[in-house]
Amino acid sequence: MAGQKQERRPLVAGNWKMNGLKGSLSEITAIRDALSGPLAAVAADVLIAPPATVIASFAAAVAGTRLALGAQDCHAKPLGAHTGDISAEMLKDAGASAVIVGHSERRADHGETSAEVRAKAAAAHRAGLVAIVCIGETQGERAAGATLSVVSRQLKASLPKEINGANTVIAYEPVWAIGTGLIPTASDVEAVHAAIRQDLKDIAGAEGSSIRILYGGSVKPDNAATLLSVANVDGALVGGASLKASDFLAIVRAYEGK
Repeated sequence: MAGQKQERRPLVAGNWKMNGLKGSLSEITAIRDALSGPLAAVAADVLIAPPATVIASFAAAVAGTRLALGAQDCHAKPLGAHTGDISAEMLKDAGASAVIVGHSERRADHGETSAEVRAKAAAAHRAGLVAIVCIGETQGERAAGATLSVVSRQLKASLPKEINGANTVIAYEPVWAIGTGLIPTASDVEAVHAAIRQDLKDIAGAEGSSIRILYGGSVKPDNAATLLSVANVDGALVGGASLKASDFLAIVRAYEGK
């Protein structure tokens, strides 16, 4: 298991959701500077997904550094009469290198289906972006003992063809744990991630071993080391704790000395 972690370089990604203005650049520069200074030896990729409105200005500040920028959603089409939407190509042009698709808040608030998520992931690949595909069960599904079946169904229905370790990341986010402070036990996380890993191997063959699986859902500085040491957990998708550089960097430090 330790060997597998070394083969898959960890990723710590921050999802700012609907937070952040141009004045938030100071948080970005603090993360950038730490990654080129005291945390230069951290063996992990680091990404922040701010609102689309600031990607271009933030991209200028992190160009050529270890800090990457992502986006939080994209439209499946490259262009057209889709008022208010943003294409993957536009995000790439603004300076993003990845895009989150299928987050539970998009699935719940906007009624996104796994088929739509699959189309968005394919759009990310088309534009040369990494697709961070989110899956996870609700509290009701968990209580019914349906976690593994729900996660497996979402995963298989949300992935486009020709996925690999370079173009796709999976983020397991139990919906009931997002922003609640509740988290599954380490053994529960290990069981779900092991099942996802097996599904990825079934879907993509040997390439399924190279696709990173992130854990998300109330990841904080005080639980990061425990969660990120679990087998088949290749990093974290961090919500609220990514808004402050000090909190986010404390999570990144879980990979210090690895």
